[in-house]
Amino acid sequence: MGPAQGALAECEDAFAASAGLFAAVCAELAVPEAAVMTHAQLEDLLGLRMREVTRQLFQDHLTLRARDEVRVDQVVDVAGVERTRIERGRHRTLATVFGKVTVTRIAYRGTGVADLHPADAVLNLPDGMHSHGLAKLAAIESSRGSFADACERINAHTGSGVGHRQVQELAVGAAVDIDAFYDALVPAPCTDTTPLILSVDGKGVVIRPEALREDTAKAAAAKGGNAMKTRLASGEKHGRKRMATLGAVYDAEPAPRTVDDVIADPDRDDVGHGAAPERRQGPKARSKWLCGSVTDTAAQVVSAVFDQAEHRDPGHRRPWVVLVDGARHQIDLIKAEALQRGVDVRIIVDLIHVLEYLWRAAWCLHEAGDASAESWVARHARIMLGGGVQQTVTALEAAARTARLRGPQRKGIDDAVNYLTAKAEHLRYDTALERGWPLATGIIEGACRHLVKDRLDITGARWRLSGAEAVLKLRAVRTNGDFDAYWAWHQQQEFTRNHQARYRDRLILTA
Repeated sequence: MGPAQGALAECEDAFAASAGLFAAVCAELAVPEAAVMTHAQLEDLLGLRMREVTRQLFQDHLTLRARDEVRVDQVVDVAGVERTRIERGRHRTLATVFGKVTVTRIAYRGTGVADLHPADAVLNLPDGMHSHGLAKLAAIESSRGSFADACERINAHTGSGVGHRQVQELAVGAAVDIDAFYDALVPAPCTDTTPLILSVDGKGVVIRPEALREDTAKAAAAKGGNAMKTRLASGEKHGRKRMATLGAVYDAEPAPRTVDDVIADPDRDDVGHGAAPERRQGPKARSKWLCGSVTDTAAQVVSAVFDQAEHRDPGHRRPWVVLVDGARHQIDLIKAEALQRGVDVRIIVDLIHVLEYLWRAAWCLHEAGDASAESWVARHARIMLGGGVQQTVTALEAAARTARLRGPQRKGIDDAVNYLTAKAEHLRYDTALERGWPLATGIIEGACRHLVKDRLDITGARWRLSGAEAVLKLRAVRTNGDFDAYWAWHQQQEFTRNHQARYRDRLILTA
């Protein structure tokens, strides 16, 4: 028998168990009973049988590695303590996407110190029982739907029997390196003329009582607890929520526009003059980065947003534009952060929020359902887009006097006047249009809806803080399109934490 034949025979011997299972599957498909099975029955049968074949292949390979493991000459831990004795045949269980297998390897031992297993490092085994493959599935599925649904899907796909609580723990562990990943990520190149767009917003998440912030917990306690045992009564959600703060940073090439590109002139008569001119589109977002947190304060998230912006533009050479919904607290935090970092930012209040105030004013002067209210709003919005905020304020006050509105009758107009006056410095839409900047917070509004409402605000959900934080971060990294790159990074960080950091000079085999 030649060397090649010997190697083949040795391979056949090592994988005899899995080969036997595969042969059994082939035999099962060859019997007459299999000839009358539907394709769906064949799918179920092969899915079940081949999962066990694959699990056995995995096990046979691990057994082969254990048989061939060579003793390392010197194993020294990070504290400089050498392991001078070995124990062969040390076992641990690993739950994989194919089922549970047993990892057998050499344990390196010393007196009064924990054992070391260099073979675990070569495999980059997790700190716990569940494989990185199961953790990845938990990260993906729990960011899509409830933990219960994630548990069901994982078990249907793998047959691993992972539990509901284990899925939560795997998801939490899967998210631990997301912040560090983005700190190390190299930003896409941009010119100094490319605007850097920042935005921040918040959305409430129903949290278990023990995880509420102090002020919210006191408000909840003042209500005397839930009136019902199995659900929140009407109004009880107030005082049960913790604010999730979200941030966005993206690049957007300038796209100068005019007022007509944003809101058509309601008094324009195009009859006999052909179709209205085509509107120019606004700036398009690219290299979008989203973040969110329920554990960090709004100030900390604002700081993280500025960190990401400085990561992209460390010299503050690009125009920084911050889109907000007008919340005073957010604006104050943004101004304070910009001052501390010495960066000049242009804060723009979202046009859509401003239009809502104009609509409130409109219903003070028009009957409900009056179609002319739309043209009225459009005319005033166009004036503001052209830089005439004070002109709009004056016109609204004059309209209220002309209509002889009093008290509650003019509340919508008063609210609009007060809002426009207070936010006037952040309503320079004429400058934004001229320089090609965005006017609306659609990116962050969409993030609040997608990252928070569509997952964390599902019916009946009451979150532990760690679970909510993990799911929010995992949804953000997936929305950013960075999950695959992040997962490779995360596995390397796991290797460093769980293995490399345990050895002197971190000199062990690379995973």
